[in-house]
Amino acid sequence: MSSDDDGDAGYVHRPSGEPPTSGDGEREFDWRGWTLVGTVLFAFIVAPGALLLLPAAQSFVQSLGLTLRDAYLVLPLLPAFLLGSVAVWSAMRARSGGA
Repeated sequence: MSSDDDGDAGYVHRPSGEPPTSGDGEREFDWRGWTLVGTVLFAFIVAPGALLLLPAAQSFVQSLGLTLRDAYLVLPLLPAFLLGSVAVWSAMRARSGGA
């Protein structure tokens, strides 16, 4: 007979009788989570959309001193650098024990 058959698979006995605190692994979704969501949305929605609209904005690209080929090479680098920096930032926070 397994512990799942008892109907109390999530129960943890605490001899002191105190209820579990909310700090035991449960975290709130704060500005750090929204930073990650914004970065992912930029990388998967905004940057590809900008690549699709790039031929229509050729005069704007030329005003920046770039050719269309340069813009197609540079534009995908922006979300790549952004995702990389957010990954390093979150890894450093996780390693330092920051909440």
